[in-house]
Amino acid sequence: MGGFLLVLFVIICIIAYNTIKVVRQSEVYIIERLGRFHKVADAGLTIIIPFLDKVRSVVSLKQQTMDIPPQGVITFDNVTITIDTVVFYKITDPAKAVYEIQNLKSGIEYLAITTIRDIVGKMELDQTFSSRDQINDKLRVILDEATDAWGCKIDRVEIKDITPPADIRDAMEKQMNAERNKRALILEAEGERQSAVTLAEGRKQAAILDAEADRESKIRRATGEAEAIKQVAEAKAKEIQVVYDAIKKADPNEKLVQLKSLEALQEVAKGEANKIFIPFEATKALGSLGAVSDIVKQDKK
Repeated sequence: MGGFLLVLFVIICIIAYNTIKVVRQSEVYIIERLGRFHKVADAGLTIIIPFLDKVRSVVSLKQQTMDIPPQGVITFDNVTITIDTVVFYKITDPAKAVYEIQNLKSGIEYLAITTIRDIVGKMELDQTFSSRDQINDKLRVILDEATDAWGCKIDRVEIKDITPPADIRDAMEKQMNAERNKRALILEAEGERQSAVTLAEGRKQAAILDAEADRESKIRRATGEAEAIKQVAEAKAKEIQVVYDAIKKADPNEKLVQLKSLEALQEVAKGEANKIFIPFEATKALGSLGAVSDIVKQDKK
């Protein structure tokens, strides 16, 4: 009796194990019934019928990566390079991923290899190094369209490395060194040219400033001289005005004027001229002065 119960318990456990399935998060079960697709079991507890239903496959819904083995590719200019690529993909339709292709990963890998060879084969060597983003985008678009029928979406394709042959690599390094030296010489020449231009500009500005300063100095000097002449003229005018006012106030008679004229003639006679012309009016004054001189002498006697 005890052995029968033990066997019955074991049978119940086996049936329960085959009936109750727990699907983990980010996974689905592909359930077949009598060899045909029945349903997709999502995360959580699911019940299947023993001996009729079967879990065909467990499909992960997480984003997955596939490292494509390095491939030798011939460029348009007949240079063989090695390209290392990685593909990021996600399964969107688990049933298609199981039933539409024998092996999804192998299909993505072979498709990526042929696509890389097709794209890079149309490019020259230098273009492959400068067009990584372009190659990545083309790969992603082509792979995404091709794998859509397999219930798969290609999120990203990245080229990890592009390795040319050793001789090409040495030639590229020499070319890069020559390019660096060229850029250094160009920068040095440009620096010298800029320095010469700056010095010439400095000299030009200095000459302009010197000319401006000289012109300003001359203007100020001329202004000062004009002001001085103006002030002297004003002083002379004031002096003449004072003399005129004094003479006018003194109200001189004709005799005094003639006397002053003779004094002026005396001063003129001291000059280097040999001849002096005395106006007729002055002779009268001289006669009067003679008469005055006689009267003074008689008074003294």
